[in-house]
Amino acid sequence: MKQKITTKKIVLVGVLAALTAVSSALRITMPLEIAGTTSFHLGNILCALSGILLGPWLGGLAAGLGSAIYDMFNPLYISECWMTFLMKFVYGMAAGLVIRAGKKDWGYVKALLGTIAGAVAYALLYLAKSYFYSGLLVHGLEPAAALATVVAKLPATCFNAAVAIIIAPVLAIAIRKALRKQNLSAE
Repeated sequence: MKQKITTKKIVLVGVLAALTAVSSALRITMPLEIAGTTSFHLGNILCALSGILLGPWLGGLAAGLGSAIYDMFNPLYISECWMTFLMKFVYGMAAGLVIRAGKKDWGYVKALLGTIAGAVAYALLYLAKSYFYSGLLVHGLEPAAALATVVAKLPATCFNAAVAIIIAPVLAIAIRKALRKQNLSAE
């Protein structure tokens, strides 16, 4: 079934992309001894929320755009903004695919499962990028050293995923209720 893209949906994509960019900026960045940096941030919450509220394609677009926009304004990440777009698109898309699977209506459990799917998909992509692209290709590290950078990034990656898994489903339920009450839902 082909869905119609309405002005309301375009506006919601823009709002969620903007909120994703802002929440990505709410971070604590730490340098890693071997190569690169890692961050604790709130952007993943909005990536999951985008997929849950807008579905796989529009939610992925909002998550990817917002995260890439943040990267474009940060000199540490500007060269990787295209990869961020793709990986965060997958985050929102995975969450949206879980929400759209099966029956149309969803609740907390389905929002939780969607957030978990998005968090796991993104974490795997991010850690693979950290090893192959950042570690081996950009910094020219030996495989063991590149693996050490991945291990160093695990605490922040797991923390960001856990925060999104705890907060995004609760926010999704509340926001969907408010959007429906105002007849603004994208569903």
